[in-house]
Amino acid sequence: MNCPGCYKKSAGGYCLPCRKSLFEGAKVSSRLPFDPPKADVEIYQEKIKHLSISGVQLKYSLRLNGKVLDFTEKDGEYILKPIPAANFLANIEQVPENEHLTMQIASQIFGIKTAANALIYFNDGTPAYITRRFDRKPDGSKYLQEDMAQLSGRTRLNNGEHFKYEGSYEDIGLLIKKYVAAAQPILETYFRVVLFNYIFSNGDAHLKNFSLLQTEMNDYALSPAYDLLSTVIHTPGEYDTALDLYDNDIHGEFYSTYGYYGQPEFRELARRIGMLEIRTERIISQILSKSDVVIKMIDHSFLDDKTKKQYKQAYLDKLQRLGKDPA
Repeated sequence: MNCPGCYKKSAGGYCLPCRKSLFEGAKVSSRLPFDPPKADVEIYQEKIKHLSISGVQLKYSLRLNGKVLDFTEKDGEYILKPIPAANFLANIEQVPENEHLTMQIASQIFGIKTAANALIYFNDGTPAYITRRFDRKPDGSKYLQEDMAQLSGRTRLNNGEHFKYEGSYEDIGLLIKKYVAAAQPILETYFRVVLFNYIFSNGDAHLKNFSLLQTEMNDYALSPAYDLLSTVIHTPGEYDTALDLYDNDIHGEFYSTYGYYGQPEFRELARRIGMLEIRTERIISQILSKSDVVIKMIDHSFLDDKTKKQYKQAYLDKLQRLGKDPA
């Protein structure tokens, strides 16, 4: 069987490297000792006002006690995301594996540092997505973490219900330059994630999905990537991106010709946030050159056959967009 963490061959359950990254080496079962929790109706009704994946996913906090994961109300070490109870989303049963697959593609194929994650199963066999919190110190205290909505001063109270969708990816890049001392490598990592989200049809990468995290040296760096998934699988009519790339990004020659973002828009974003042109070209080339291994990983994933086909098609469509020559 394949490891439900990394897809590699395993004698059963999680392989040793996944146990180390997720559970400090503890031999934790890939099956939880309880059934899916029943969603709190009031909380869920509040969440479904926001018609996006992040708006409807209920998250539960877990702690590891020896070799057993269990719910906790404080000092959680893991976040558990069951299948959302949202009948307006397509392919709803595939949400946990969609996120798991997209995170694995990001880390294994494109070298993007992500939160440690895996697929896990409830006692009744229902899948869920589990991720280890990266803001916890070894002693249980927290590293300071601030997302881009916080750093830009945007709140629901001051900016309204859709505050996390205001601004642009250029704005985030400028915030990184403002708050990170040695910003250039962090900007390159950030740009890679933005481009990755576009290619893998993550249309819900909003301000709260990018954070700066305090390091052990007490400076700040971009946090590991989180909440990566191909949202178009579940919300087919969504926009390509949660934020504009930059102000007036749709008025360039390429977008005006084709009606979608291509390489010119991403090069312009990179220029605006101060990246070196040679590094921009290298990142674009790397992102576009991995299709064979991406397709292979999709085939090895735990998505059902129908969703594998949709996932591949969405990916190949975006590759085709980015492969077009400027008009």
